[in-house]
Amino acid sequence: MPNPLQEQLLKAGLVKKDKLAKVAREQAKARQGKAPAPDTADQVDVRRLQAERAERDRALAAERNAEARAREIRAQVRQIIETTRVRREGDIAYRFNDGEKIASIFVNEALRAQLASGSLVIARAGDGYELIPRLPADKIHARATDMIVLDHGRKEGDPLPTSDDDDDYYKQFVVPDDLIW
Repeated sequence: MPNPLQEQLLKAGLVKKDKLAKVAREQAKARQGKAPAPDTADQVDVRRLQAERAERDRALAAERNAEARAREIRAQVRQIIETTRVRREGDIAYRFNDGEKIASIFVNEALRAQLASGSLVIARAGDGYELIPRLPADKIHARATDMIVLDHGRKEGDPLPTSDDDDDYYKQFVVPDDLIW
């Protein structure tokens, strides 16, 4: 719907019909077009608030993930201890340090010798202590070192045993090159 000025210009022959239609389309686009741009200061504040909120959300998510991972590791350690614990029996009090306090468990002579040699380890299990063999103790040590209370087989700072021991053992069995499976 052209305005009266456009109609007068068209009747006078000063503009062509296609030029008039083009101008009308541009005006319609301008009316339906974009909303006025917000102030740049407001935009900066909004972006800053969004960035702070996103950073806070990332920090909370990382904290929740760390807590979930710690609970998962504790559950794994608890399961290893429950499934591999050695049955304690005997009447010899074996005393050891647990942080600042001295604790004791009752063992027999064989268990005491295994504890002294390092083939058995004392691990914290809830409020008490359990005896576990060396291999599960290494798994626990890899996950949570604070759960191992006494380990005579490992010195402070010793690395965990690697699978090189297994490789050395299996080197004695020669496999022929032409073996077909």
